[in-house]
Amino acid sequence: MKIYQVLTTLSFGDAVSNDALAIMDLLNKNGYKMNTYAEHIDTRLTSINGVKEINALPKLNDDDIMIYHLSTGTDLNRKIKSMGGRKLLIYHNITPPKFFAKYSGLSARLCSKGRGEVQSLSDTFEGVLCVSDYNRKDLQELGYTCPMAIRPILIPFEDYKKTPDEEIINKYNDGIKNVVFVSRIAPNKKQEDLLSMMSAYKKMYGDGIRLFIVGNPKGLENYDKRLKEYAKLLELDNVVFTGQVSFASILAYYKIADAFVCMSEHEGFGVPLIEAMYFGDPILAAANAAVPDTLGGSGILTTNDDPKKSAFLLHELLYDEELRASVIEGQNKRLEDFSYEKVSALFLEELEKFIRGEAV
Repeated sequence: MKIYQVLTTLSFGDAVSNDALAIMDLLNKNGYKMNTYAEHIDTRLTSINGVKEINALPKLNDDDIMIYHLSTGTDLNRKIKSMGGRKLLIYHNITPPKFFAKYSGLSARLCSKGRGEVQSLSDTFEGVLCVSDYNRKDLQELGYTCPMAIRPILIPFEDYKKTPDEEIINKYNDGIKNVVFVSRIAPNKKQEDLLSMMSAYKKMYGDGIRLFIVGNPKGLENYDKRLKEYAKLLELDNVVFTGQVSFASILAYYKIADAFVCMSEHEGFGVPLIEAMYFGDPILAAANAAVPDTLGGSGILTTNDDPKKSAFLLHELLYDEELRASVIEGQNKRLEDFSYEKVSALFLEELEKFIRGEAV
């Protein structure tokens, strides 16, 4: 019996890709000797031992196991039906196409294609590991009846101990409160609602804070352009669009954050929420999709439809020291559920159950 990990794309810094690489490292350290195969591989990842092109995937024997990460529309979703072996799905969710319709026909088509393919694969897997309960419910609605378990994304927290960009830290250590959101620039992330909140905050409390929208707009430049036009319309001169930045820069933005704010309407998990917890940044987040699952009662929840309410909650989070301390304490407790040791043990336990033919 051999184990093979398969996904459509290995991207540098992508949450799904990071999860796959962390799983490969974990299994290799535990004697499984697993390789990871992808259709598209970022050139920065090709030198990693065990990362291979999908055309190098050998024919699987009946007792071999394929761990398949599903997060987008791809022809590979159809091809795996006819591949051999026993199949274990890791489901990261697929963004509904409605979010992309106005900004990227390609993204909308891929998401629409992906949602249909997820449904068509409902009879393909012996078991599923969902990264959130929200994802589990999504699969149930799409007709999945196979055994399913919840297994959070595996995060190697040691990476966050690397040296941050000191230039950014020094530049923005100027007494102004820094509010940060880290994620790709995409319509489902609702960065425009962050801008609306900032506009309401400015009217209510003045210009004492600064917002960093940290993320890569590649593929959604039309949306990025609209965001910047909206910020200009709102006369917000305290918003910084960083564009694509290095990992050291991302670490620096977390380091300088006085609060982390998320208005995303669709998350299958939300790794940046965990990162904010790790760096001790109190979180204000809209209660959408998997966000409440991931926060697990920590942070402060808000809605997308009331910028004034969000601005008020943000102000309290920034300036009420007792509230800040309470929120951070709750987040630290929740962070323990995502420790590398705990999630590693959970994954290995579920994999062993799957190997033995037991329900995950």
